Amino acid sequence: MQTIPIWCAVILLLPFMQSAPPVHQDEDYDYDVLDMLEGQRFKLHFKEAQKNEENGLISAPRQRIRRDDDDKGTSDAKDLPTCLACVCLSGSVYCEETDIEEIPPLPKETSYLYARFNKIKKITAKDFADFPTLRRIDLTGNEISEIEDKAFEKLLLLEQLSLAENKLTRIPALPAKLTSFNANQNLIKSKAIKANAFKKMANLAYLYLANNQLESVPPNLPESLRVIHLQFNNISSITDDTFCKSNDTRYVRSRLDEIRLDGNPVVLGQYPNSFTCLRTLPSGSYFK
Repeated sequence: MQTIPIWCAVILLLPFMQSAPPVHQDEDYDYDVLDMLEGQRFKLHFKEAQKNEENGLISAPRQRIRRDDDDKGTSDAKDLPTCLACVCLSGSVYCEETDIEEIPPLPKETSYLYARFNKIKKITAKDFADFPTLRRIDLTGNEISEIEDKAFEKLLLLEQLSLAENKLTRIPALPAKLTSFNANQNLIKSKAIKANAFKKMANLAYLYLANNQLESVPPNLPESLRVIHLQFNNISSITDDTFCKSNDTRYVRSRLDEIRLDGNPVVLGQYPNSFTCLRTLPSGSYFK
């Protein structure tokens, strides 16, 4: 019966015994999980943006999207693969405030490009030639002064295009399926807009040309138009055919709900027959 003394000895020695140290394990971060969480964050931003039609374009988060601090010390953003310098997520590319000077190479499946507040100066015919899936392009706040002919020719699915806050002097040829075009705050004059620039755009609902150098309202506006912003230009007069049809007194432009002409020298009160087809009067000055 030696088991009892042995157990007694073990019990007596317990206070002097130390537990073995835990086995050291390196901290392994699951970067796939981190990326997934970040992706969920951008999806939330994206869903919120879809509800926002401010300025006719759904906005992406304005602040620059940063990944890990690992990117610190890299030489030049344009030398990095697009999805390291920017954020690629479910067909969307967020490339804001990265100081890029040209349209970056995009993943083949890209449908939405947000490249706002950079230093892009020119759009070439090759930039979007291989991306027919694009539905939305936002290039607000760059330095674009030149867009080559046919730059958007192959974008048959493009619905929303923003070139606001750039240095454009003319409007390029636009895809026929656009629903929203924003060229606010550029240097565009009326003579640089072709007479039929918007005529065949049967889906165009939002047209933003505020803060330019227009001398007149663009002609041949499509029937689909709901909102047009022309404030703070140099428009000095309008005609009975600007929005209505002088030869058709029964004509009603039922979809056009918002016309902004404030900040122009035109005195709207001098043209009462110019608004007979409209459901709401334009905003602007009606008296000298």
